Formats: sequence, C-alpha cells, structure tokens
Amino acid sequence: MATHKPVEVQELFGDLNPAEDEQKWFVVRTKPRREKKLAEYSLRNKINYYLPQKDSVRIYKYRKVKFTKPLFSGYIFIKCTLKQRDTLIITGHTACFLHIPDEKKLLEELMQIYSGKQKGAEFKETKFLEKGIRVKIISGPFQDLTGVVENQNDVKEVILQINLLRQAVSVSVSSDQVKVL
Repeated sequence: MATHKPVEVQELFGDLNPAEDEQKWFVVRTKPRREKKLAEYSLRNKINYYLPQKDSVRIYKYRKVKFTKPLFSGYIFIKCTLKQRDTLIITGHTACFLHIPDEKKLLEELMQIYSGKQKGAEFKETKFLEKGIRVKIISGPFQDLTGVVENQNDVKEVILQINLLRQAVSVSVSSDQVKVL
C-alpha cells in the first residue's frame, strides 16, 4: 500500500510584476504531469514562478485523498534570466517555452486569476470564448475581477481567460453583481 502524500507546492513564488533587468517572463509547456516538479525545482533555485492550482478529491476504496492539480494542465509561468532558463531546460521537466507577444496583457490575465484565488473563488474549467462581452464584477466576494461573458442578458458566470493558452476558467456570479465595460 502506498503511503506517500500528494506533492504540495505553493502557487506563487515571487511576484506577478513585469520582468526587470535581464529577467523575462516565460510560459513553460511541461512534460506530462511535471508542473509541480518544475515548481519545486524553481523554488529550490529561487526562480520566480506562478502555478495556479485547483483542489481535487480522489476517493479510493477506504479513504478520501485531497490534493491540488494545476489549473492549466501542462503549463507553468516563470520569470527568470536566460541563464536560469537554461537550468530549467536541463531538469528534463520542460517540453518547450512559448513566446509571449504581450507580457503586460498576460500578467493582467494572471493577476485576475491570482486575485480570484485570494478571494476564495472555486474556478471551474470552461470553454475559451472567441468573442465575448467584457465585464467587471462590482459587488460580492469577487468584486473588482474582470472577465468576459457570452451573453450579457443571462449572466451566471464570468469567464477569466488566458488568451495565450486559449484556456479559461469561470467563477459563478449573479447578473446584478456584474457591470458591462
């Protein structure tokens, strides 16, 4: 019988500020199920990263195990120098590094997800919207988050998207908590 505990890593090491000096933000595509291992390696080597996570429960025959899984499977966001990037490649956990055309926009999107997590949001994976209406949550526990909705007349959830990854998560709200931007 396996007695190991699920791997727990902190979601954010460092900050979600724009890169300075020789540092640069990277979106790292990892090999399958290696996101947390790369985060652990980054933490040990003092490399800034952000790995958004969601809670998950697995029921085995006689027990229930709670653990966290990456919110965006296969991806981790890392701020580092080119030399540090080379050490990440050597770990064997990385598959490739994605080009970031607009770092500021990516950081804004990540900050929305981070803020939502800090406010206790339980995100659900949802489809990425090609077109949507930008909204801001003006009341309730998720006040000040901005995202998109598919139809402004029937608002049940606000979708927070990472355009570069073409992935999205949603948070439940009522229509009176939302204002169209």
